[in-house]
Amino acid sequence: MARIVLKFGGTSVGDTDRIKNVARKVKGEVDRGNEVAVVVSAMSGATNQLVKWVNDIAPLHDAREYDVVVATGEQVTIGLLALALQQLDVNSRSYTSWQIPIKTDAAFGKARIQDIDTGAMVRRMQEGEVPIVPGFQGVAPDGRITTLGRGGSDTSAVALAAALKADRCDIYTDVDGVYTTDPRIVEKAQKIDRVTYEEMLEMASQGSKVLQTRSVELAMNHHVRVQVLSSFDEALGSDLPGTLVVDEEEIMAQGLEKSVVSGIAFAKDEAKITVTHVPDRPGVAAAIFGPLAEANINVDMIVQNVSIDGSSTDITFTVPRADLARAVERLEKAKTELKFAEAKADTNVAKISVIGVGMRSHAGVALKMFETLAAKGINIQVISTSEIKVSVLVSAEYTELAVRALHAAYELDAA
Repeated sequence: MARIVLKFGGTSVGDTDRIKNVARKVKGEVDRGNEVAVVVSAMSGATNQLVKWVNDIAPLHDAREYDVVVATGEQVTIGLLALALQQLDVNSRSYTSWQIPIKTDAAFGKARIQDIDTGAMVRRMQEGEVPIVPGFQGVAPDGRITTLGRGGSDTSAVALAAALKADRCDIYTDVDGVYTTDPRIVEKAQKIDRVTYEEMLEMASQGSKVLQTRSVELAMNHHVRVQVLSSFDEALGSDLPGTLVVDEEEIMAQGLEKSVVSGIAFAKDEAKITVTHVPDRPGVAAAIFGPLAEANINVDMIVQNVSIDGSSTDITFTVPRADLARAVERLEKAKTELKFAEAKADTNVAKISVIGVGMRSHAGVALKMFETLAAKGINIQVISTSEIKVSVLVSAEYTELAVRALHAAYELDAA
């Protein structure tokens, strides 16, 4: 017997027929003798509609009321799935986030899970019940409902798996695993059998939409084995050839050597901001990025160019495109204090990343990336690196060309 958390995304529960399909998959795991808990997203499109209604009423809205509205999508899904399971004679019950409870901080719209009280849930699972839990949400210290931000259902599932000390967290989506890049752009993209937490974290943060970044962080920190599967495959979970996200040690124990580069990720939802002619003095960077941090705006790639005479500097950085307007607004409010000339915004950019744990022991990975892009006439605007990643910012129109060229250059076509 294993304890498994199953998570189903919005496309997996997109209509009542798909919810019935999900119920059959859950029943399959129950019939195997496993203890099962299920986390579900809102039905596909439901959250977008809820967000639209909020924005129609109040474009600059109260985040607390935003959470009240958008959290209703998952409440519909948990009830429908519980009913579908009951129709299959599976003992099941839905629980809202406050009933469990899933405790978060008070960062409404972008809350972080702090604790999950699983005592009652464990007892119910041991008695044969399948609890259905809403992803994407929790409850703040003051008792108000919170949401975790887009993609938060993955985070909910991994956090629940960690709290339950589950043997595995199966995340069902509309793809059958993690690929070397987006198969819609590169036909020869290969499915990866096993990928390390670190690689998956970089892929998620650099634009891969398979798993949400925070969910991978949680999985890595708590050593939760995550399996990515397709909800549209007719086979049951353990029979599916998906992708396992695990410790590097587990991969090495299988006698498998990691390739130098595991995948090419890209993100088109970034925006570039250049703050020009900033006085070059100690503390100026903190003064620029402090207001953005206070507004919960994540800054990614950063480049600073000092003028020839050393009196001023230009600072270029990227933020999520959805946060661009707020970021510029915050900077403009601080313009008098910072004494910069202009905050230039550019949404016509894309971030391309080459990722692989093999980079630690192989030289020349970045050089090959730069040479490949140069050969295609693609200009690099910003560069950032980590131990297992090289990212560049390029004009958005070159995204697909860059991804295809790099995928071939690192011989991932024939992986």
